[in-house]
Amino acid sequence: MSNKQQATVSETYVKELEKKLDDMKRLFGLLPAISSALELDELMPLVMEKAKKIMDAEACSILLYNEDTKTLDFEVAINNDESVSEILKKSITLETGQGIAGWVAANWQALSIEDVREDPRFFKGVDRLTGFTTRNMIAMPLMTRSGLLGVVQIINYNNDDLDPESFQLLCGQFAIAIENARFHKSAIEQERHKQQLEIAASLQKSFLPESPVFSRGRAVVEALNISASQVGGDVYDFVEPVDGKVGIFIGDVSGKGISAALYMAKFISDFRYISRQVESPEIVFNKLNDLASRAPMGMFVTAIYGILDLATGEILVSVAGHPPLIHLTREGAMVTELPAGPPLGIVPTSYPVSSVNLGGGERLFFLTDGVFEARDKGGEMLGFGRVVDFVNEHRSNDLTVGKLAGHVEKFSKGADQADDLTIVEVRWGASEGKP
Repeated sequence: MSNKQQATVSETYVKELEKKLDDMKRLFGLLPAISSALELDELMPLVMEKAKKIMDAEACSILLYNEDTKTLDFEVAINNDESVSEILKKSITLETGQGIAGWVAANWQALSIEDVREDPRFFKGVDRLTGFTTRNMIAMPLMTRSGLLGVVQIINYNNDDLDPESFQLLCGQFAIAIENARFHKSAIEQERHKQQLEIAASLQKSFLPESPVFSRGRAVVEALNISASQVGGDVYDFVEPVDGKVGIFIGDVSGKGISAALYMAKFISDFRYISRQVESPEIVFNKLNDLASRAPMGMFVTAIYGILDLATGEILVSVAGHPPLIHLTREGAMVTELPAGPPLGIVPTSYPVSSVNLGGGERLFFLTDGVFEARDKGGEMLGFGRVVDFVNEHRSNDLTVGKLAGHVEKFSKGADQADDLTIVEVRWGASEGKP
């Protein structure tokens, strides 16, 4: 015979174990649904509907924690009365610490309250607004390693035999699933945005001239465009409205990103259509302004358009709210500020036209504000005056748009490029057909 004593357990203890096991089976039957759903809009209502059924409850809800406002917002509200659910989602926001859910969020502790009317933490305003009567409640925090996600509420439940530890374990798995779904959604949105940027960037580049260098007769035009982001709002173009003349355009579309790129594509299409029918820059701008004023979202364009006479070197210029030109003569660089109208697309107006005469060997620089508004890592702005000084100091050293852009890059080394940068240079007096 063995001398070992056999352990005995009470029938009550066995029944408690059996009940806990049964609870875990019912609750963890939700795990396949929780683990397989990656869309928040599908995951949360699905779990709450099943939890409501298991608990034989009148209502279940999820309040998500807003880190920016430090509040709880009803994300899901499952109720027999759909109108109550809509009121909760649209009209109710709880401060951290307000009501039972707010207390749970502030203290990161679960609560099970048999009679909420006897609990001073209960917020009666929700019942007054919805007409619902809350009798009892289980509220549990949704926690992950990154902190609080929200609070789950089971309201007016009739199954009071459910093991609270099992339900708490389920909420832990639910919180992880919500966090995973958020990461999944964020990854999809980032990938979609990346694809949209790639499409917009490709579209934008397709509307720029095939070559950044354009030469006719004694004139050579060279451009350089550097976007601050993958998609920018700067644009330039060369056109030939009639034989013997060259049109030079530079513009800066308000905003950045996809909307600016798409608007720029439409704008440059309109410009090319109009500029090939009209020889006067002010008339081109009048027509463009009329079209741009119909644009959505209040977008506008600052621009300069000049038409160079290849026989005389005279450029007729119209300006729409754009930075001035830099005219490099034999005497040095000077700022050429011309009469201007407002940016295209803001108000109905008639644009003025001015004349600039280029002598042999002279140059004219068109710039966007990304050139002179560049900042160094200390936040100091380059400024228009320093750009003019650089042009003046290097006028005899075969200055190019690339060297000017290199000067801006050197000044802002260590700082992020905040704006697009575009430079267009017109050189007059080169040999026939050569830069």
